[in-house]
Amino acid sequence: MKYHNAADSLKDRVILVTGAGDGIGREAAIQYAAHGATVILLGKTVSKLEAVYDEIEDLGYIQPAIIPLDLMGATKQHYLDMVDTIEQQFGRLDGVLHNAGILGVLSPLEQIEESTFDDVMQVNVKAQFLLTQAVIPFIKKSPDGRIIFTSSTVGHSGRAFWGSYAISKFATEGMMQVLADELSNTNVQVNAINPGGTRTGMRAKAFPAEDAKQLKTPKDIIPLYVYLMGPESRHVTGKCIDAQPKPSSSHSHCE
Repeated sequence: MKYHNAADSLKDRVILVTGAGDGIGREAAIQYAAHGATVILLGKTVSKLEAVYDEIEDLGYIQPAIIPLDLMGATKQHYLDMVDTIEQQFGRLDGVLHNAGILGVLSPLEQIEESTFDDVMQVNVKAQFLLTQAVIPFIKKSPDGRIIFTSSTVGHSGRAFWGSYAISKFATEGMMQVLADELSNTNVQVNAINPGGTRTGMRAKAFPAEDAKQLKTPKDIIPLYVYLMGPESRHVTGKCIDAQPKPSSSHSHCE
């Protein structure tokens, strides 16, 4: 499906992007800014965030902001403090893209180390839960709020050796569905995106022998990210949408 987004579709919106330092998060942040949003870049590597910040400024878009935060060690209070800072600095929050995530180790379920499992759950599930919980009261004040989670093909159908990551993405989709249902009578739409095989560092780690040139780039799939963050998707909530749908797909989980 082609997503046509007006050039100023995100004008006056303040949008928080996690994992904004590279890959899909970086491209989403740049394109949100290109469509008129003030973007808050959250990530653990300051130098990467600064590079995205500079790129957005150099392109002449609205000045973004940086929040350095490592989701592995962040506590509930960190997120509450973050929301206070956003409220003081911007007075509003209209969207959150939960893009940050870690792969863990690909191995048989019986061989997964407890520490690996805990790390994946911390970043991919608990951090998103705590951050979401912190922003809900604030984002409900937006006239047109958006929360977007990131799922995966292995978050719809479990796959051998993807244990920790797949389980975390099943949890992510469940969290999205629960929240969408709870917020169904508000101005906040909650959805998830499955980016599919995309040319990112995480993909290269999972498939080191793959020819990355055969994959879509983050820029190729970003129109969906802009669409779900903007006014055109006002009627869409509780959905997980494939950024790269397969023609033969049954659409049983994603659309």
